[in-house]
Amino acid sequence: MNKVPVLVTGGAGYIGSHAVLALKDAGWTVAVVDNLSTGTREVVPEDVPFYEGDIADSELIARIIAERSIQAIMHFAGSIVVPESVEKPLEYYRNNTLASHALISAAVAGGVKHILFSSTAAVYGAPERVPIDEGDTKAPINPYGASKLMTERMLEDSSAAHPFNYGALRYFNVAGADPQGRAGQIGKGSTHLIKVAVEAAVGKREQVAVYGTDYPTPDGTCIRDYIHVSDLAAAHVAALEWLIAHPDENLVINCGYGKGLSVLEVLDAVDKANGAPLHREMGPRRAGDPPMLVAGNARLLERLHWRPAHNDIDTIVGHALAWERKLAGRGG
Repeated sequence: MNKVPVLVTGGAGYIGSHAVLALKDAGWTVAVVDNLSTGTREVVPEDVPFYEGDIADSELIARIIAERSIQAIMHFAGSIVVPESVEKPLEYYRNNTLASHALISAAVAGGVKHILFSSTAAVYGAPERVPIDEGDTKAPINPYGASKLMTERMLEDSSAAHPFNYGALRYFNVAGADPQGRAGQIGKGSTHLIKVAVEAAVGKREQVAVYGTDYPTPDGTCIRDYIHVSDLAAAHVAALEWLIAHPDENLVINCGYGKGLSVLEVLDAVDKANGAPLHREMGPRRAGDPPMLVAGNARLLERLHWRPAHNDIDTIVGHALAWERKLAGRGG
């Protein structure tokens, strides 16, 4: 395998920082660009070249590609909060779609051969069936999902016209933290359920809000497919290897475990790990939340040299709680 130099956009963010660790652990040469709007500089290893800036800055991206001889990009940078996207759609189309256009343009001009894009299950909207397969209807119900789907289409069309291939990994719900405690999710107004719950477990929040108890699910709360962030990072490395080995093909893959858990089941797991129950505040539904999202992951298992190492909600919650306690201990 030709381990080409990789630029990770959003590499100081939650998922991007774990991808940086996975690449480094596997012997790849990595550089990071992040504007630190939601990322944290300290989770990027000191020996990884770091550029503070925006992916919409074409001159900066061109300089990084040239300085670091970049041949592959893992693109994580973007805005990700579904309810916020409903309130501020234009910000999401700017931060996700327009900024990605600038990045892809710079990548094409700089001769980058492989682009791996951080997409989302939100491209499916409220699915007609579960589990969801990659070929199922794409009908986003919020601007977040729409902005990501536009970028997928941009990559598809651009790769047909220019000499690069791309992968789009559609995430479901990402959780947990690096098992070695090197990185994890750092709260800057996080809305992710497990992050919110472990913040409550260490006293950073007084309660955990449950948005909607009247969904058509067994306990009335939303069901999601939770994947450990380190498993997801490993899937990115495997997907990059696939793109390099298949330069004339593209790759679109769901990333999940193929099973779902409800909000209440996840909170039960946090209660168990914490040794004490959290206060739950039942409330109305949030805008843009489909009742159930579960990944059909057959393509992930068939095409990539990847198998999950942390496919267990107790493990996921345990790593998230350990990271949160580490943050609390250092005043984070």
